[in-house]
Amino acid sequence: MVAYGFLFTVIACTVFIAFSPSSNSSAPWFNNIFSSSSTSTSYGSQLSSFFSSFFPNSSVPMLDNNPNITRSLNTTSELQKQAPPSNHTDVKQQPVLNQTVNGSSTSSSGVKNETSSMNKTVTEQSRVDNYTSSLSKQTNSNSSSSSDYNCTVEFFRSPFLVQEWELPETDGSKKETLRLDLVESSSSKYKDADYIVFNTGHWWTHEKTSKGKDYYQEGSHVYEDLNVVEAFRKALTTWARWVDANINPTKSLVLFRGYSASHFRGGQWNSGGQCNDETEPIKNNTYLSKYPPKMRVLEKVLKNMKTPVAYLNITRMTDFRKDAHPSVYRKQNLSAEERKSPLRFQDCSHWCLPGVPDSWNELLYARLLIKQQEQQQKQKQHR
Repeated sequence: MVAYGFLFTVIACTVFIAFSPSSNSSAPWFNNIFSSSSTSTSYGSQLSSFFSSFFPNSSVPMLDNNPNITRSLNTTSELQKQAPPSNHTDVKQQPVLNQTVNGSSTSSSGVKNETSSMNKTVTEQSRVDNYTSSLSKQTNSNSSSSSDYNCTVEFFRSPFLVQEWELPETDGSKKETLRLDLVESSSSKYKDADYIVFNTGHWWTHEKTSKGKDYYQEGSHVYEDLNVVEAFRKALTTWARWVDANINPTKSLVLFRGYSASHFRGGQWNSGGQCNDETEPIKNNTYLSKYPPKMRVLEKVLKNMKTPVAYLNITRMTDFRKDAHPSVYRKQNLSAEERKSPLRFQDCSHWCLPGVPDSWNELLYARLLIKQQEQQQKQKQHR
């Protein structure tokens, strides 16, 4: 329970630096932001209750105002009681509470925010193992852990959730393909984690994947032409089958975070797309993008799974924040070509930190509270 208390405390810190959405609680991006694929319980109502209890003055999304939901105020005090004293004996322990995040560099933003909160939460910095700033070449991952709280947060780079592949050509060269029938290679390393957050979508909008020419592969067959939405469905189906066959839902909570919106204007990430003049969020629904067909595919796949998957739907929510990207400030050291034309090289898909990813951790925190309440209810039933 100490480990749970620490993870809750870490994610709760994001509340204070998250972006402020519209004060209108009926704004469209509040709808369907949080759902579960395999449950009959009204989690939307519970989420509203949790946010009202713990953050009564915040502008976080309220999904439902059901007065019949009992508001529990004991969880916060219990979590505070679980924090170990700062002067206790230094005992190195194997982390027993593991959170794993899988996805592209946009998912990495949320992990960086969470580990930053971890560093601020633990008063003795020596008790937080260093966060690996670059991906390990051996595992394609990075992690941060606290020995005191028996907690580890890991990020595995997996932009497609299925394997990027190289197919030998007759001339000795290699052809890059995407194996829609093979789950990504590091999956065995995190299948026993307590919380597993999956994400994909961002890389499916790039030129090679969106065109689908001689790129998608199943078995030894490479599709000459395959629609990206159909390829996305095949990949997610492969992922879903792996989850159903390998994840123990009584031990691990599986979550899937939808992909966040990008706001390139006048081109894409590699063709002069811009967002540097954006200073305010979108306030008129007319200017929002159409809800991505790939997210409809995701929702359908989740509904057909045996394993319960909590769906964190951030797609519409992030579409409002055209003002929150790094744009021309995407990195410190520019190449000679980038210095000549800085406006041509902008990042309008990732997010400034602190910023939008903070809200993702708020949703994750809420889901952990729901999980804790479910466990407490089960314990009461067995007494």
